[in-house]
Amino acid sequence: MSGNTFGEIFKVTTFGESHGAGLGCIIDGCPSGISFDQNFLQHEMDRRKPGAKSAAVTNRKEADQAEVLSGIFEGKTTGTSIAILIRNSNQHSSDYNNIKDKFRPGHADYTFYEKYGIRDYRGGGRSSGRETCARVAAGAFAKMFLKNMGIQVIAYTKKAAGIEGTKVDFDEIEKNQIRAADKDAALLMQQKIEEYHRQGNSCGGIVECIVKGLPAGLGEPVFDKMDAALAHAIVSIGAVKGIEFGLGFDAADSNGFENNDFMRKGPVFETNNAGGILGGMTNGNDLVFRAAVKPVPSIYQQQQTIDTNGNECDMLIEGRHDVCLCPRIVPVIEAMTAITVADMILRNRSSRA
Repeated sequence: MSGNTFGEIFKVTTFGESHGAGLGCIIDGCPSGISFDQNFLQHEMDRRKPGAKSAAVTNRKEADQAEVLSGIFEGKTTGTSIAILIRNSNQHSSDYNNIKDKFRPGHADYTFYEKYGIRDYRGGGRSSGRETCARVAAGAFAKMFLKNMGIQVIAYTKKAAGIEGTKVDFDEIEKNQIRAADKDAALLMQQKIEEYHRQGNSCGGIVECIVKGLPAGLGEPVFDKMDAALAHAIVSIGAVKGIEFGLGFDAADSNGFENNDFMRKGPVFETNNAGGILGGMTNGNDLVFRAAVKPVPSIYQQQQTIDTNGNECDMLIEGRHDVCLCPRIVPVIEAMTAITVADMILRNRSSRA
């Protein structure tokens, strides 16, 4: 299986399965001399881990303790490979016995089976959303690197269960269970998600991400533009089905005069319809994008599918599953964004004498 590595210089490889012994990552290319903060690393892991007291989140209990095996000495990165292990401790693999010969609708079961001729039916194995815990661990190191340059990555739930926030207060994000930046909308989102939970159903949403403090000129035209690299990073997250930057798809209904961001001395942009990216490179504005998150495919309702012999059948999924992924995918989107930006910064250092 290829495709487990992301990045060119700040390079992250993840490994492990949802119901295996554990998951983890190897980070290559992280510069030496970065102050390592174990508490911050664990804080990031805790933001993504399951078991939160919310109708949106699975009640699977995992400590998600990030164990750093290499690459740190006397509180700083050494420049060598950083290895991180997150052990699984609360697998209920028997929950999946009734579907081991059936393909779950909306999951990667069928495509994995067709590609490899075998699949780990215990929670999807490598295709499980649990793989993202390794990304968050790597993202924590990227954030430690970016902190030295005053760069901040902030994501939040903009929309969930059809309810969209209208206000943006970053201080509210970690104060509500949905990680919304609008506390009033967060309450409505939570109520709607609880409805879906009672119905045995699920819902999707939109996560917005903002990167502050970026210099102009990050991005590698033509094939490794900043927006292209971020699209690769974000859409590689299993539940993400779309991404837009700045004005996004609304630009299609705009015109050139409305869409262009006029410039003034400074330089200062009067608007940010471009989302902080011009010609595939950052322009010094805030980088802004939104990701569409699909409904959780594991629902507690009878569904129609086929088995491994191609026969039609019904199935009822058991086990512990999220209802809305937005709250837990927020730190994953931040992590993949931080990894991408860190990689682009390191690549940019070779651009001119």
